[in-house]
Amino acid sequence: MQFQIPQFIDVENKIVGPLTMKQFLYLAAAGGVSFITFFLFQTFLWFLITAVCLAIAAALAFIKYNGQSLPKIILYAFGFFWKPKLYIWKREEEERILEIPGMPAAPKKSAKEYFRKMPSVKKLWTDLMTSKEPISKREKALPIFGARATAKERFSAFRKITGERQVARRVDYR
Repeated sequence: MQFQIPQFIDVENKIVGPLTMKQFLYLAAAGGVSFITFFLFQTFLWFLITAVCLAIAAALAFIKYNGQSLPKIILYAFGFFWKPKLYIWKREEEERILEIPGMPAAPKKSAKEYFRKMPSVKKLWTDLMTSKEPISKREKALPIFGARATAKERFSAFRKITGERQVARRVDYR
C-alpha cells in the first residue's frame, strides 16, 4: 500500500489568488483604514494616511528576514525589550570549609595556591614533545651512535593536507 507524504509543509496555502490568508488580511486591514479615512479627512491627508498604511501592510505581509516574517520579528523584539534580563558576568566563588571532628585543623589553602605549585600539564606536554634532553624520571636518555644522532635528525618538516608546513618530532624505533 502506498501513502502520499506531504511535502512543502512549511509553505502556507494560497487562499486569495497569489496571497496567503495572513497577507490578504494585512492588505485588507490597510484597505479598510483607507476606506474609513476617505470619508473623515480631506484628500491630501487621506492620501498621506493611505500611503503610510499600505506601506506598513505591505511590509508586514511580504518582508521576511532569515526566513522569519516581519510580525514574528516584531513580536520577538517586544518580548526582548519587555522581559527582564539578568546578566551574570563574574560568578562569585563560594568557599566551603569542611571540618571533621577529631582531626587537627589543616592550614587553610585556596585551590589557586594549591595548584600554583604543581607543574602545568601543557608545559609538561610541550617539554616532552620538544625537549632535546630527557625529562627527569620520565624518559631514558637515548645512546648516541656516532655523528648520525644530532638534534636536526630528531625533527622533520612535513606538509599538512591544507598545505601548511609544520615541524614535528621524528621517532625511529630501530
